[in-house]
Amino acid sequence: MSLYGVMRTGVSGMNAQSNKLSTVSDNIANVNTTGYKRASTEFSSLILKSGSGNYDSGAVETTVRYAISDAGNYHFTTSTTDLAVQGNGFFVVQDANGNNFLTRAGAFVPDNTGNLVNTAGFQLMGYNIANGAVPTVAANGFGGLQVINVNQMALQAAPSTKATVAANLDPSAAVVAAPAAAAGPSNYTSKTSMVTYDNIGNAVTLDVYAAKTGANTWDIEVYNGATSLTGGPSATTAFSFDVTATGKGKLAAASPTSLSVAIPGGSAAFNIDMSAMTQVAAAFDFKATVDGNAPSAVEKVNIDDKGIVTAVLKNGTTLPSFQIALATVPSPDHLTPEVGNVYSPNLESGNVQVGLAGQGGLGTVKSGALEDSNVDLADELTSMIEAQRGFTANSKSFQTGADLLDVVVNLKR
Repeated sequence: MSLYGVMRTGVSGMNAQSNKLSTVSDNIANVNTTGYKRASTEFSSLILKSGSGNYDSGAVETTVRYAISDAGNYHFTTSTTDLAVQGNGFFVVQDANGNNFLTRAGAFVPDNTGNLVNTAGFQLMGYNIANGAVPTVAANGFGGLQVINVNQMALQAAPSTKATVAANLDPSAAVVAAPAAAAGPSNYTSKTSMVTYDNIGNAVTLDVYAAKTGANTWDIEVYNGATSLTGGPSATTAFSFDVTATGKGKLAAASPTSLSVAIPGGSAAFNIDMSAMTQVAAAFDFKATVDGNAPSAVEKVNIDDKGIVTAVLKNGTTLPSFQIALATVPSPDHLTPEVGNVYSPNLESGNVQVGLAGQGGLGTVKSGALEDSNVDLADELTSMIEAQRGFTANSKSFQTGADLLDVVVNLKR
């Protein structure tokens, strides 16, 4: 046995315990860091080949592991842009240089330009779904992702293009007197109005007139003030109803099911879907859901469990604008930790797979919640004591080897 080997083994042990103490101290320092994942030091032996009557001491190697796949506890906040991933997956974020990373730290707030950034300054990434756009997801990369910006949702005007009507026409109403060729301001049985929007967000009120022109037959016209707007879908605006046991007051098979008009100041045709209109034994009723909106500032931002970011404007309009992207890798615990509580993929972790919340094994997004660190403080303090005692014991081994070497040196005087 070599006394130098004893000393080197003691040094190896002290270095290993020092590495363990480093991970413990890092964990304790980040016990309250949102989304932080605990690091641990694992030991493995390095043994040298020895003869039958002689033993050569080896050393100890250390490997640092990260419990990235272990979720921390969740706590709730009052901010809708505080986000947590429930289940598998990471938020995709971007630094100032355009580099993409993965993180579970979801404390996002709008910066001075409206971008959602977390406490480390990383910007949240997602897909633009404004105006009904469908996300184009590149499953094996970050293509198509944009920085989520809440300011882009404000002061936007969308012209009205369609309305869905749920209405009932009173079958007991009398047939109107001549002129009964068309419903209008001077000739109607029932009247209601709808508010629509032109290209620049001006509100345009459309008056809808319904005139009963015969048994189970109604003429419906749309006016802007005194100007008739009714056009297609056919040459007639007469709607007929099937009151047999089969139809039960619904529109007849041969009846039109919609009206198409041109809103003043609008570039697209405004289609009114009347397929759900009925004539049953009840009073006149007319409800319409109209798309489009006037320009308005964002009052608040809502985020659902699918990661859809919806702006709620001050005028009450809701605008789905972005969908948050989630990503994962085959081996999350092998991701490379980077500065700012983010992770980057490598050969051991496998390639990044990007998707949407709730799909492809990915978890869901929880708004108004944050994921705590997964550090157990009591366990870390215990590990600290173990590392301290282990370091002390290895120093004694080193000191003993040094004392024995001193004896050998002093055998001859």
